[in-house]
Amino acid sequence: MKFFKRLNKPKTTQSILPFRLNVLLVIVFVLFALLVGQLAYLQLLNGTKFQAEVERSDKTVIAGNVPRGLVYDSKGRLIVDNEPSSAITYTRSATVKTTDMFQIANRLQKYIYIDDANLTARDKADYYLADENHYKKVQKIINRHLTEEEQQAEPERQEYRRAVAYVKKQHVTLTPEQQQAAVIFAKMSAAYQYSTVYIKSYQTTPQEVAQVSEHQTELPGIQVGIDSQRSYPMGDSMTSIIGKVSTEKQGLPDDRINQLLAQGYSRNDRVGTSYLEQEYEPILKGSKSLTQIAVGTNNKLTDSLQKYKGEKGDNLNLTIDADYQNKVDQAVHSIFNTALANGVTQYADGAYAVAMNPKTGAILAMSGVHYNPKTGKMTDDSLGVINRTFVMGSAVKGATVLGGLMSGAITPDNSVLPDDPVYLPSTPIKKSVYPVGTFGALSAQKALEFSSNIYMMRLAMRIGNAKYVPNSYIHIDDDIFQKLRGYYNQFGLGVKTGIDLPGESSGIEGATTNSNGIVKVGSALDESYGNYDAYTLLQMVQYVSTIANGGYRMRPYLVNSIQKTQNDGSMGAIIHQTQPQVLNRVDFNSSQLNVVKDGFYNVVHGNGGWTTAKQLANVKPAIAGKTGTAQSFYYDPDNPNNVDPPQTITSSMVAYAPYDDPQIAVAVVLPNLSSEKGEYNLSLIKSIITAYFDTDTKDN
Repeated sequence: MKFFKRLNKPKTTQSILPFRLNVLLVIVFVLFALLVGQLAYLQLLNGTKFQAEVERSDKTVIAGNVPRGLVYDSKGRLIVDNEPSSAITYTRSATVKTTDMFQIANRLQKYIYIDDANLTARDKADYYLADENHYKKVQKIINRHLTEEEQQAEPERQEYRRAVAYVKKQHVTLTPEQQQAAVIFAKMSAAYQYSTVYIKSYQTTPQEVAQVSEHQTELPGIQVGIDSQRSYPMGDSMTSIIGKVSTEKQGLPDDRINQLLAQGYSRNDRVGTSYLEQEYEPILKGSKSLTQIAVGTNNKLTDSLQKYKGEKGDNLNLTIDADYQNKVDQAVHSIFNTALANGVTQYADGAYAVAMNPKTGAILAMSGVHYNPKTGKMTDDSLGVINRTFVMGSAVKGATVLGGLMSGAITPDNSVLPDDPVYLPSTPIKKSVYPVGTFGALSAQKALEFSSNIYMMRLAMRIGNAKYVPNSYIHIDDDIFQKLRGYYNQFGLGVKTGIDLPGESSGIEGATTNSNGIVKVGSALDESYGNYDAYTLLQMVQYVSTIANGGYRMRPYLVNSIQKTQNDGSMGAIIHQTQPQVLNRVDFNSSQLNVVKDGFYNVVHGNGGWTTAKQLANVKPAIAGKTGTAQSFYYDPDNPNNVDPPQTITSSMVAYAPYDDPQIAVAVVLPNLSSEKGEYNLSLIKSIITAYFDTDTKDN
């Protein structure tokens, strides 16, 4: 039996081996099948998707800038252009190193000159450390107190920041050539992968272009291109309205950077940063060109294909006639210079004027000059019309009278009120300019003609249901300010006008109660004749336009239309025409309106001894309007706690012409004069209205 057992052992081993091999073969087969299945899944079912992904990673689309849209006046005359010039550009590839850019900058500085006045200490440090030898030397110094483990653990960026700080402290001196190279290096470093930046884009000479072109093979990424700068063929009087465009170095403004990046801008793109350039940025910018570039395995450009050539920005046609604008500018400067020569501007802020079509809201002219009485410096400040506020005085009385008429405090047939001064306890007498007792009573029309402060105060007391006893506290409705301002707001006083410019002020409202929470009655009376709240001049012209056109508060606008440009540079199709927009209709009837219109006409054409603007009676066509004089105190920012500040006069006026079919509405203000003598407001109104009808202006 032992014999048979020995013979049976080999037989058992042989029978197990094929079984194991079969199992292994099955496993291999299953794995192979799974592999084939996965390959089929990748190749057959998702091959297109993955191929597209590969192609996407190998191809990149880069955007190129296009010229901004132009700006024309109402006659089609070019007032904002793009002035082309040769430019030196740099396109950064994917493989370029800091040391490469350092070498290119050193070569390029031999062929071009760049103003290095704005070279910063950080720019110098970055350039210095771009030299490998310098960086290694600085590395040793700043790391001498660190262990090897600490050096390895420190992030590379942190080490570089320490290196920059060290170099800045050393105040490294660069040669003039190195400073030039440092400026170039800083501009090149601002470029990101496959983006193009301007190394020199202004005042590039033909010699510089020739030199760069000749040595382009030793300057990888450097090219000769074209750039453009904003220019102003008809002068720069309107540049403050038009606004500014950022430089490539400035790039996107900090306060809008996230918003603009979300819209597809790049950080170094040029954008409108103020006023019309900013407001109409989406129109003026155009659409960038798109070029698809192919990158090989070595990250070198292998091909490029323009997918979209881009489209130049659309153009703006303004409501302003450049000739008329220049005449208004001259009038503002001339009148203020007259006041300057007469010695009444020692506290003055300047002079401002705005003209508008009262039927449409189209701005016809907008001008201003800001004056610094301490330095004597005078600067153009057209935007003061929308962003500066002034206490305008009696010019707002038309809104007070219409408020009284709409409230029922007076009626067109019964508007006479006593013209006795108002006496409040511990307060100077509140009266009009003319002597006490000049008039026993006045109608609303005569109160406007003679600019009676007393009438407006007594009207406000009626609106507020006041109980008045001379020399006693006046009990008046707690909401008197809300009532008065509610009427003023309907005309646009104290609210934004809606003009198509950013940065508009809504005005300044004075306090309504004292520290004890009691209504400031005296201030409410001051409010009634325009000597409390402050308004912009644009609000004033909107207010008088609302009276002139019969009660429609029109939205002011500067852009009349938006227009394409043909490929040959000629004007293309109008793609947007601004339509007049009524913001609200003031709820007065024609008989109520006629009370104020008659009063405004009499302000100029009345024959009373206290008629305030009869000097304009001979102007053709006939003018209607309202003068304003507000008394205030000069605030000296260098002496804010002055207990005895000098008193000043703000002189204003609103007007329209012709009085029976208004085509133009005007508002002017000369703040903080030291004397009301001189009638500068009347002279300025006369010049502006006369110039309008003498100028062949376009109908807006």
